[in-house]
Amino acid sequence: MNDAMKNARLSEDLQLRVLEGGPVHYEYSTDKPVEYVTVADEHGRVLGYLWGCDADDAAGWVDHQVAGRAALQAAGHWVMKLRNAKSRALLPSQALAELSTEPGAGRSGQIVPGSQAKAESVEVLRAKANEGWEPPAQPESPRGRRR
Repeated sequence: MNDAMKNARLSEDLQLRVLEGGPVHYEYSTDKPVEYVTVADEHGRVLGYLWGCDADDAAGWVDHQVAGRAALQAAGHWVMKLRNAKSRALLPSQALAELSTEPGAGRSGQIVPGSQAKAESVEVLRAKANEGWEPPAQPESPRGRRR
């Protein structure tokens, strides 16, 4: 390749830098006890759980596995609500209390009144969310040779 065809941008090492900013959020995990509330759809089917821990300034969403895709669709709505609460400097417990008073939002479900509870950890809550869920069966391998 001649010098005229060389481009310095293509031969320099990338200089990756962490930039400040981006959306504010609670910590994503904790090993301490958590408070949580249940989120259900208009038919009463549990979609997932919003949890918070003031001690670690942590909060998040746990899908109820049996709800499948509906739980994943609801997660985005509730995570955005948590980010909004964090941007206003609310503690996770304050965010859960505030969100518990809001009406439902269609497919995102609503917090079940009176569902406030505590779990020993997020992992215990995840185990609760997995109760009754069976992984999908593996498809059978095709027999013989395909052409």
